[in-house]
Formats: sequence, structure tokens, C-alpha cells
Amino acid sequence: PIRAGEVKKGTHVMLKGKPCKAIEISVSKTGKHGHAKANIVGLDVFTGRKYVEICPTSHNMTSPVLHRSEWMLTDTDGNGMTLMSQNGANREDLDLPRDTTG
Repeated sequence: PIRAGEVKKGTHVMLKGKPCKAIEISVSKTGKHGHAKANIVGLDVFTGRKYVEICPTSHNMTSPVLHRSEWMLTDTDGNGMTLMSQNGANREDLDLPRDTTG
């Protein structure tokens, strides 16, 4: 977890339940109830969609654990595909993406 007031530009946080990379952060002054608010704008790491979340700077936010790896497509059969990593490991448990446009 990371406190909302400690989120910096480029940090990965969960916004609206989606893993996002923070692209813009602004912090308001404390109001009459005593809490400064952080306004965090981020881009979903998978879809690129923009999400905005506003929360008190003292509240905890979830920080996702991300790992990026590149795989080469070696074969397709029916709806499945075979991938190979850079170290030679094969993976055959994935389906081909569906065409969402038609």
C-alpha cells in the first residue's frame, strides 16, 4: 500500500479497481474538516483508458505488482496459440484474442 499523498507522477496505483500509471497529481489544501485531498489522474496499463480518483492524502491506496515480459508467437492452431520466451520456455495455455470490431 501507498499513501495517497505520497503518489508521484509515474507511480503505479489502483484507480477505480484498475492498475494505472499516474500521469497527473494535484493536492488541495486542507478544508474545514481537516483533510487535504489528492486528485490523481492515471492511464490504465492495459487499455490506455484514463481514470480519475480523489481521496484524502492520509488514506492508503493499493499499489499493483507489475511484471513485463516479451514473448514471440511461434504457432497458432484453431483458437489457441503457442508462445516462446527469450529463454526458450514455451507457453500453450492462451487463446487467440477475439476480434471486437466484427
